Amino acid sequence: MPKSVLILFAHPSYARSRANRALRSVAQDRALRSVAQDREHVTVHDLYETYPNFLIDVEAEQRLLLDHDHIVLMHPLFWYSAPSLVKEWLDVVLDYGWAYGEGGTALAGKTWTQVITAGGPEKSYCSDGLNRFSIDELLRPFQATANLCQCVWQAPFVLHASRQATPEILAEAAAKFSALLEGLIDG
Repeated sequence: MPKSVLILFAHPSYARSRANRALRSVAQDRALRSVAQDREHVTVHDLYETYPNFLIDVEAEQRLLLDHDHIVLMHPLFWYSAPSLVKEWLDVVLDYGWAYGEGGTALAGKTWTQVITAGGPEKSYCSDGLNRFSIDELLRPFQATANLCQCVWQAPFVLHASRQATPEILAEAAAKFSALLEGLIDG
């Protein structure tokens, strides 16, 4: 039976991002095909579009999470983390007693995948590179959050040097992202 994927998309300057537009268009295409087939396999949920004032509807967000098998947090890497709305979302939606802690098992067993775009080339994300830390190390707080919520952490999908990406590189990344979504849906 096909699985459902919730893509929590967060980019405060989406219109200026060629890389995130390329990846998001794959997800939106997949979501439209799901609706056309009368199945809800992929939901693209734009946090900045939904909450421009940062006033998050916790109950609505929790329902979305409950209705999907896979959680995909998709965003650019901003100052070695996520855009600020992602932090706000994590703080208010993943409640103690609901997502973690005593009785907090709502997300147990769901998969969690980070899909990020990074401005720097891959070689800059290592101990002797410009940034001194690997992407895996920088995403460790997200992995810890997934673990606390009893989610199954999956290796992140990363598009490096996103600002310099040629149309060919963006097309290749989009194809790989499409394959990732297909794998999540098919289990």
